[in-house]
Amino acid sequence: MIKKRFLFAICLFFLAACGQPQQEEMKKVGLLVPDTISDQVWGTKGYKGLLKIQSSYGVDVFYKEGMNNEEVVREAVEELSGKGVNLIFGHGSEYEPYFNTLNEEYENIHFVFFNGDAKGDNVTSLNFDSNAMGFFGGMIAGEMTKTNKVGVLAAYEWQPEIDGFYEGAYYQNPEVEVEIKYVQSWDDVTTALNYTDQMIAEGVDVVYPAGDGYNVPVIERIKEEGLYAIGYVSDQSDLGETTVLTSTIQHVDKLYELVAQKYINGDLDSGNLYFDFKDEVIDLGKYSPKVDKAFQDEMKEHIETYRQTDKLPNQL
Repeated sequence: MIKKRFLFAICLFFLAACGQPQQEEMKKVGLLVPDTISDQVWGTKGYKGLLKIQSSYGVDVFYKEGMNNEEVVREAVEELSGKGVNLIFGHGSEYEPYFNTLNEEYENIHFVFFNGDAKGDNVTSLNFDSNAMGFFGGMIAGEMTKTNKVGVLAAYEWQPEIDGFYEGAYYQNPEVEVEIKYVQSWDDVTTALNYTDQMIAEGVDVVYPAGDGYNVPVIERIKEEGLYAIGYVSDQSDLGETTVLTSTIQHVDKLYELVAQKYINGDLDSGNLYFDFKDEVIDLGKYSPKVDKAFQDEMKEHIETYRQTDKLPNQL
């Protein structure tokens, strides 16, 4: 009888274990950035995320800069694999073709990149579900414009925040005109500034520079004219609290830490994952004192409702 009870207990143990996520050992973590970790915007955010992982989980971390073509990426992955790295972040969408090929050669490594289509059991694409982020930024632009003309300097047509911004501005202010220019690059400062000057000449008084390589120079240009801007990716209120009405923030560093925890818990899925306000990796930044406090409170209520219901104000 005792033997039967013992066997029964063993069976229950294994059945319970089958229902739990399988934990993975995160040995060492690598980061590849296309340019530099010292740009104070996108690259810096990735590096901060890597440091968060190191601090939280006590693992060795490595990073490599200038990883912007297949040859150097392949060499870097081989080097990191030799050091025992089994989780590699490629800090951008450009890593999609490289990781979707290399994953078959390095089955012991989980590859992670941004804003693309992941293919393979050990490849994950992280995507900010940024339509709502743009919507709320657009609401503020629609509220604060005096000329009823606002502008968006988008990097690419596929950015979800661009449609969101347009819809949010129009929701808040049905009289608003939204001008959209596409830079076709994250960091073409010259083109972005030329478009900015065109918008200013046309009477645009709130600009959303939705590209993390040119947003700072554009905001500085806007500040010279005494106009308004909506910051992008980082909280950019430090560029001028009377210029930057608020910022649409993507907390990349928090997302890195979240992904690492998912990996350790054994529930980091392959394929394309999406993250939003409810995951606490997207938010609005500090408000300018130019934005009325009552309207700030209204915006906070809208955002909280969205967190709870997944519905934007125009969907309620």
